[in-house]
Amino acid sequence: MKRSTDPFAHPLSRLALEVFRLNGALIAAGDGLVAPLGLTSARWQVMGAVAQSPEPLPTVQLARNMGLTRQSVQRVVDDLAAQGLVAFAANPHHKRAKLVQLTEEGKDVFARALALWTPLADDLLASAGERAVAEAIVLIERLRARLGADGNHPDPGSTP
Repeated sequence: MKRSTDPFAHPLSRLALEVFRLNGALIAAGDGLVAPLGLTSARWQVMGAVAQSPEPLPTVQLARNMGLTRQSVQRVVDDLAAQGLVAFAANPHHKRAKLVQLTEEGKDVFARALALWTPLADDLLASAGERAVAEAIVLIERLRARLGADGNHPDPGSTP
């Protein structure tokens, strides 16, 4: 099957562009939702990574889990610490890499952010359909794994 020479007609190019657009829309919606709480989407996202972890993690591990750079996550963690929403704990495995954890105030603000998000999430799920969302999750996870955790894609001729 011959594909169009238009690079934007390739199905994966179209998917990537829509994922980028969705990311932008999610960030804009998130910024609007959590602004009354003194948060941005970036701060809320990092708080979510901290809250999702069963144990406190250093910034480098939070960044790895989020697929972001340590520097960008460190900047946000520092902002959250200045707001009193996260605190640092000693790391028994590394002297300088402190563990990040939500403070009580951080837990409260995060819970309030989730309460603002849930109605929108429910509405989006209802409009897309639970099965379609589940299938999209599987597809996105598969593509992300194929690209590799470090963002370097494998040789196109290799097998997954």
